[in-house]
Amino acid sequence: MTCNLARPAFAILALAALLAAPAASAADDFITVASTTSTEQSGLFKYFLPEARKALGFDVHVVAVGTGQALDMGRRCDADVEFVHDKVAEEKFLAEGYGVRRHDVMYNDFVIVGPASDPAHAKGHDVVEALTRIAAARQPFASRGDKSGTDAAEKRFWKMADIVPRGAWYRETGSGMGPTLNTASGMDAYALTDRGTWLSFRNRGDLVILVEGDRRLFNQYGVMLVNPAKCPSVKKEMGQKFVDWVISPQGQKTIASYRVGGQQLFFPDAKAGS
Repeated sequence: MTCNLARPAFAILALAALLAAPAASAADDFITVASTTSTEQSGLFKYFLPEARKALGFDVHVVAVGTGQALDMGRRCDADVEFVHDKVAEEKFLAEGYGVRRHDVMYNDFVIVGPASDPAHAKGHDVVEALTRIAAARQPFASRGDKSGTDAAEKRFWKMADIVPRGAWYRETGSGMGPTLNTASGMDAYALTDRGTWLSFRNRGDLVILVEGDRRLFNQYGVMLVNPAKCPSVKKEMGQKFVDWVISPQGQKTIASYRVGGQQLFFPDAKAGS
C-alpha cells in the first residue's frame, strides 16, 4: 500500500520538475547589454535588436544609462556585454580586468545646439571657442552631468577651454540626452549632444545646430564582453556571439542602414578580423 501511494507522489514531483525546466531555460535565453542612452534614445536599438534576435536566436535586453553607469554595471557583474562611447573609460575598464577585448563598432559626432538667435555668437566649427563664448556671455547651458560618455566629452572640452563652468547659467540635469535636450529646449539653452539623438529628437523648440565639424567632436562607440573570469555569472557564449555579430558584415550593414528622415545616424567602423 505504501508503495502504491509513493508512485503517484513521485509522478507529481517528476511532472513538476519537467514543467519547470522549460521556464528556467527560457529565463536564461537572453543577455543583458549595458549601453548608453544615445543608442536607445536615437532609436538605433529598436531598429537593430530585432535583426540581432533573428540572427542569434536569443533576446538582448538593453539597460540604457550613461556610459559611466553602464561600466559600473559591468564591474558589479550586472551585465554580459558593454556597448558604450567613452574610449578612455573603456580602456580603464579593460585595464582593471573587467572587459574582454574591446572592439570599435561605429561612430558619429557631437554637436552643440542652441537658440537660433545665438546670443553668445557661438556658431562655427570650433568647439572650444564656442564654449568660451557661451561662458563669457553667461548664456544658459544644459549639461547632462551624469558621468555619461557625452558628459565626459563635454568636460574634456571645458578643460581645453580652461574653464570650470559654474553659476546659475550652467544647469546640470543629471539625466540622459533626451531629457537634457528637453531642458535645453525649455530654457532656450545651449547643449552638447550626439548627432544621433539630436536627429531623433522632436521637441526642438527654437534650438538648431550651431557648432559642428570640429575633429575633436568625433564620437566613437565600442563593444566588449564583460570578463567571465571576474564575473562567473556572465553568459559568455551568448555574449560573445552578440559581440561577434555586431562587428560582422551583417551587423555593420544593419547599423549603416538605420536612418531618420533619410539621414544616417551611425557609421560602422569595425575592423575586419579585429
